[in-house]
Amino acid sequence: MTLADASQTSTKFPRIPLIDTLRGVALVAMATYHFTWDLEFFGYLEPGTATQGFFRIYARCIASSFLFLAGVSLVLAHYPVIRWSSFWKRFAVVAGAALLITIATLIAVPNEWIYFGILHNIALSSVVGLAFLRAPIALTAACVLLVIILMVADSSFAPGFLHSAVLDTRWLSWLGFAAIPPRSNDYVPLFPWVAALLAGIAVTRLALSRNWLPRLAAVQQRTNILSKAGRHSLAIYLLHQPVLIAFVYLFSLVSPAPVPDPRTTYARSCEAGCLQQGNDAKICENFCGCTTDQLASQSLLTPLLQGSIKLEDDRVQMIAQECSAIAQPQE
Repeated sequence: MTLADASQTSTKFPRIPLIDTLRGVALVAMATYHFTWDLEFFGYLEPGTATQGFFRIYARCIASSFLFLAGVSLVLAHYPVIRWSSFWKRFAVVAGAALLITIATLIAVPNEWIYFGILHNIALSSVVGLAFLRAPIALTAACVLLVIILMVADSSFAPGFLHSAVLDTRWLSWLGFAAIPPRSNDYVPLFPWVAALLAGIAVTRLALSRNWLPRLAAVQQRTNILSKAGRHSLAIYLLHQPVLIAFVYLFSLVSPAPVPDPRTTYARSCEAGCLQQGNDAKICENFCGCTTDQLASQSLLTPLLQGSIKLEDDRVQMIAQECSAIAQPQE
């Protein structure tokens, strides 16, 4: 009997150390990215460093890898029979951790708190993934391809055709179709990121059908420090950032970063966020230049940067609306 045949009568597959190792590699990559973010937050790197260029692509690759591996694990744990008790227990742990992060960031960074980050996505995408566990592999792969096509079309050929300002609230922007989603330190909406988890499901189902798992298991037969970390990925995810922040904070007490110019800090951060939402570079430059001048003239710039006032403040919103109109290219 092959492993593929056995899968029809059992959902218990032997643990594959290589998958744990890959998850451990993703953890290391995530920690290096967050360390970059921390250095920027404390002023050692220029604003926007962690959200532009290489680091923007780096962050997306890391998020995709975690979701892909979540899809792999979903198949290994629940194909062909869903173990509901085990699934909901794991879901509760991941969703609970996501809620903990939401509460913690709401207190620590109220202007950019995490309302739908990577853990929120893993939890919800796992529920969506259940519908594809026994679906034809070709159908799951086709759904992944469709999401990629729509994403490319939306960003390149018909910018914004999938998005609507109606979905800009935090209660709806988690779907992934908001025109301008609320600012957040970790925004991983359902669309298009669910495609990464579905890709993990499709690849693992294909591996099962071709009986590739024994060969995959043979690649690494002993555990190492990465695979051990991968087996405790959630705990490491929750603990690593407070540790890194504490380390950078203590270093800042010994060697403080130079005090940045508020106008430069705001303008760079504004442009980074604007570009991250898929807007034209010239529009972002005009909009952020306008809001910088207006906020400074009304003595709102420093309080906004310090968190004394929020982006939702009526005065800030009025400035944003005026500058948005000014920033648009004139026909």
